[in-house]
Amino acid sequence: MPDISQRARDLGTENAFVVLAEVNALARQGKDIISFCIGQPDFPAPDNVQAAAIKAIQSGKHGYTPSAGIDELRAAAATYMAGMRGGLPIRPEDVVVGAGAKPFIAYAILSTTDYGAGHEVIYPNPGFPIYESQILANGAKPVPIHLHEARDFAFDPAELERLITPKTRLLILNYPQNPTGGLLSRQDLEAIAAILRKHPQVWIYADEIYSRLCYAGEFFSIAQLPGMYQRTIISDGASKTWAMTGWRIGFTANPALAPVFTRWITNTDSCASQISQWAALEAVTGPQDAAAKMRASFLERRDLIVGLLNKVPGVTCRNPGGAFYVWPNVTEACKMIGVTDSEEFRKRLLNEAGVAILADIHFGSRVPGEGQHVRFSYAASKQAIEQGVARMVEFIKKNTRRVA
Repeated sequence: MPDISQRARDLGTENAFVVLAEVNALARQGKDIISFCIGQPDFPAPDNVQAAAIKAIQSGKHGYTPSAGIDELRAAAATYMAGMRGGLPIRPEDVVVGAGAKPFIAYAILSTTDYGAGHEVIYPNPGFPIYESQILANGAKPVPIHLHEARDFAFDPAELERLITPKTRLLILNYPQNPTGGLLSRQDLEAIAAILRKHPQVWIYADEIYSRLCYAGEFFSIAQLPGMYQRTIISDGASKTWAMTGWRIGFTANPALAPVFTRWITNTDSCASQISQWAALEAVTGPQDAAAKMRASFLERRDLIVGLLNKVPGVTCRNPGGAFYVWPNVTEACKMIGVTDSEEFRKRLLNEAGVAILADIHFGSRVPGEGQHVRFSYAASKQAIEQGVARMVEFIKKNTRRVA
């Protein structure tokens, strides 16, 4: 049997799907599992979006589209993204439509770094695991910047200044953030922009897929700050706002890199699904009632799960500013039941209590001095949240070690 490449052997993954496989295996055995491990809305796509997809199928829109996407969606996405970001001068030709937002992580790294040249990419830790995976796979050097609980899971701009070197080519920012739900405030972004103005070789990848799920005031993008627009790759999409994860539609904007991203798509996917593109056009331009209701529901669930988790023995939980994740600190709970770390806690909670969550190590190396954390996705019903946290309480109480 021929060997596979070292690159393929080293390729990372998204552990939410790994844990989901564990959950499904237990469910097939008849075990009752409440799952908080997958980050996707638990709503159907809006009715008008579904109708637009059916219309596209029935009207014969089955073939290839231009690699950058249909003109109608590029224009609509440009208007939408500009409107969300203070009227930035985003033109249709600056927008590229992809098969989800995720491929643009790789395209951004491929377009701003050279393989084996020692170019560095700074990315948030904890963070979406595909950042580090794609940095390594594409021959760049990953440089994590730590998010701190005391800063509501933002990083210290002074740490960014220390990490930037002449080899730095890309800074990945994600706000609202996966896995913590944390935000970068306008003040944070202004401090980051001031540092980046000293380093003109550094591009910014602004992963703003959760921009419509921001609960702490109006969303603000680093691209809105002086000197940042031209060097910022703005990444957004249909998955989270309109519950269209499986439809695979993302849109990214940058005036210089749009033609480059288009060539990457030509080399990989050819184009995003035409049917999904027409559905996304309706999502962006049609009524926003369903998206608003989903956001309101997520906000209610956030308040519910944060309140419940802060009553769990040995657990503290910050109030996240956006997305649909919480990142509770379980350091004391681990000590109480005698487990070594959050991953052992996660495994036992799944197998003994039937509650599926993710551990901090699924999102990068643990931040020194920050303790143990787990991630709940509260894209789940209120009943599931109440029952899941109740099971967690019972699990901790049952297993708490008694001091003689």
